[in-house]
Amino acid sequence: MASGSDRNPIIIGGLPSQVPDFDPEETQEWLDSLDAAVDERGRERARYLMLRLIERAREKRVAVPEMRSTDYVNTIPTRAEPFFPGNEEIERKILNATRWNAAVMVSRAQRPGIGVGGHIATFASSASLYDVGFNHFFRGKDEGDGGDQVFFQGHASPGIYARAFLLDRLSEDNLDGFRQEKSKAPHGLSSYPHPRLMPDFWEFPTVSMGLGPIGAIYQARMNRYMHAREIADTSKSHVWAFLGDGEMDEPESLGQLTIAAREGLDNLTFVVNCNLQRLDGPVRGNGKVIQELESVFRGAGWNVIKLIWDRTWDPLLAQDRDGILVNRMNTTPDGQFQTYATESGAYIRDHFFGDDQRLRAMVEGMTDDQILHLGRGGHDHKKIYAAFKAAVEHKGQPTVILAKTVKGWTLGPNFEGRNATHQMKKLTVDDLKGFRDRLHLPISDKELESGAPPYYHPGRDSEEIQYMHDRRLGLGGYVPTRVVRSEPLALPGDKTYATVKKGSGQQSIATTMAFVRLLKDLMRDKELGRRFVLIAPDEYRTFGMDSFFPSAKIYNPIGQQYESVDRELLLAYKESPTGQMLHDGISEAGCTASLIAAGSAYATHGEPLIPVYVFYSMFGFQRTGDQFWQMSDQLARGFVLGATAGRTTLTGEGLQHADGHSQLLASTNPGCVAYDPAFGFEIAHIVQDGLRRMYGPDSEDVFYYLTVYNEPIQHPAEPANIDAEGILMGVYRFSEGTSGSIPAQIMASGVAVPWAVEAQKILAEEWNVKADVWSATSWNELRREAVACEEYNLLHPEEEQRVPYVTRKLAGAQGPFVAVSDWMRAVPDQIARWVPGTYQSLGADGFGFADTRGAARRFFHIDAQSIVVGVLTELAREGKVDRSVLKQAIDRYQLLDVSAADPGAAGGDA
Repeated sequence: MASGSDRNPIIIGGLPSQVPDFDPEETQEWLDSLDAAVDERGRERARYLMLRLIERAREKRVAVPEMRSTDYVNTIPTRAEPFFPGNEEIERKILNATRWNAAVMVSRAQRPGIGVGGHIATFASSASLYDVGFNHFFRGKDEGDGGDQVFFQGHASPGIYARAFLLDRLSEDNLDGFRQEKSKAPHGLSSYPHPRLMPDFWEFPTVSMGLGPIGAIYQARMNRYMHAREIADTSKSHVWAFLGDGEMDEPESLGQLTIAAREGLDNLTFVVNCNLQRLDGPVRGNGKVIQELESVFRGAGWNVIKLIWDRTWDPLLAQDRDGILVNRMNTTPDGQFQTYATESGAYIRDHFFGDDQRLRAMVEGMTDDQILHLGRGGHDHKKIYAAFKAAVEHKGQPTVILAKTVKGWTLGPNFEGRNATHQMKKLTVDDLKGFRDRLHLPISDKELESGAPPYYHPGRDSEEIQYMHDRRLGLGGYVPTRVVRSEPLALPGDKTYATVKKGSGQQSIATTMAFVRLLKDLMRDKELGRRFVLIAPDEYRTFGMDSFFPSAKIYNPIGQQYESVDRELLLAYKESPTGQMLHDGISEAGCTASLIAAGSAYATHGEPLIPVYVFYSMFGFQRTGDQFWQMSDQLARGFVLGATAGRTTLTGEGLQHADGHSQLLASTNPGCVAYDPAFGFEIAHIVQDGLRRMYGPDSEDVFYYLTVYNEPIQHPAEPANIDAEGILMGVYRFSEGTSGSIPAQIMASGVAVPWAVEAQKILAEEWNVKADVWSATSWNELRREAVACEEYNLLHPEEEQRVPYVTRKLAGAQGPFVAVSDWMRAVPDQIARWVPGTYQSLGADGFGFADTRGAARRFFHIDAQSIVVGVLTELAREGKVDRSVLKQAIDRYQLLDVSAADPGAAGGDA
């Protein structure tokens, strides 16, 4: 073996390290050649030669490491640009009309008495990027498949509406209804891409920045997943995400880049509109955001295409023999480029070209106006086309296009490149006149000086409009369009749910395991089974779902190319290109993005999928609540399982794992149907109803959230004459008191129902109290129904007044009501005003901590003995028991001594 001195030293930057040199003489010849190039032609020439060698090496498929960043010039050289197949003159006229209408729409929305806001500058900078996509790349759905999936940048929505207006997809009334969805109904337009508000138009909600990028990645992956499993042919679908350079600072924007590279998602293209500005300032004033993003994406394994300069720079770059111009481009910070976008040609001549004679000589023959109009690549149709074409033809990697633009481009000197551009929403008459002249539109001064500025339409029979329709016809229909083609699923009958309804017998299992057992039975159904998509953030075993590994398998596009360490076990880890389970690593954000993509497949591709996303409940709505809101907006469906729920149930884990509030957070999401079931038979009814509501003939745009626990209990069999309606509505009487003479009511949910049953027994045996136990399967749904009743009554005072379900259900129950759960009191307190009697709640308010279940419950005073005292306290308040018994009970049960509590069932993660 060669010694260290016989080896090459480690070379930083990913080049050969610790590799023996088998031909030192040949190596020295190459090194001598490089030295000669440096000595005779200079470092710039030597650098150029090295870059050409790297380029040729890649052409010959020699594995050369990527550089982190390249020069501040276009990735695609002029000589390599493809033929542009469009009519650039017509496309310019189309774009000018679109630009005008987008700006006028927002400006008109600021008319007196309205003032609803809007954004002009983002679309102004990205308009050419979209126009090339619409005219040449974005596939529609008319061919019967899902077409392309385009994630439009939220603040660019006025431009998308303006284009739809030219195509007669929207009317002038629609444009005047921008951001006035109710007052201008049915013509109102949503502010941003919101499928729930415009379900026939928008497909993907994107304006919550950072969610568009991660959503696009997992949409591209879901396309591959569906194709691999032969659920839908997605081979022609390409996913486009239009993003902002400032948006890339969001953790969701960059956090999952590696999965796209790892799985070779060449069906995905990011287009980052690098106008160098955030909402009200530069993105990297002292740096270069394009160079930074290039390094990040290259490091993550993406194909990077930089689109920086337009064609007017080509002659100058062709003269740059010594690299002085490229060096100036490389070293000029973004803040200065932003300043150049607002200054005169003379200023640019003096400050960009002026301090080097060689640079100044390059532009001696150019006027100041010509220098002023040296443009950026994101506004040049031919160069954009070249970049887009290279992206869709690239194989083996996802592609990012970093397109340099000017924020507020064409809107005039008061808008272009200004820090306040994002907040500027109205054009003055002078702004409008300058804008019209810049766009060469036939609109008179009189039209601009009298009232609101007019919209412009060249006429339905004009060559521009016919060109637009022809291009969309050739690309398969109009974009964006949301179409629901899926048919209702054939759902299994009651027999499938029978096993879970029988209870667990003498075995103690957690509600998580009860759900998993039901899921196994559902996945055996020939029609329904293949449509389930199992999703978990790296903890299938924690949730007892490793039993699915051998049969459903874990999705991996390249399969399992290693021998699993647990291959001898019955439940061995098993990956497959056709696997059904998505094992997305330790990323709740990634898993939720998978959930959304799967849950909206019924619309995106016309094939319904049934996602089942299981996670630590604390890391659901708290960690990815914005994505659950996105899920509702995207009209996605599926089951969300907050496992290891409760503030006291997950023993030993402590504060950051103890969930006592996700049900409350879930209540804020109008599209979420949330339940907190106690037993397997309750889960069976809830899941069966969920499948009916989401995938049956009259499907609804909701998703189901179930909190399930890891505490093993014996599950009773479903009682005879079960109140199935009560389970689904949110409350039913589970156990009627059989002894005692003083009536009381205990309402409990989830893991607290067994405590309530124990308290019922103690109250009867020791305090002569006859308490009924009610299982409150959904505090949230009870409140939602009650609020709907009150809303109806408010608006229909002369009609028969509706009574909330919870009020009707509890109407005959006597005594005070005490509610208890493993949640903070605010969860059961949601229904307090509609309970027909004295109402008190017990709950786990405050931070969780690590201890035994019994100690934690005694600390929060929600265990059986605390429930007893809670009931006695309310009875004493009503004068039904003497107050002296309260101190007796507290002393008897040692409620002030946490260590006196029975520690309860120990351990158990599932």
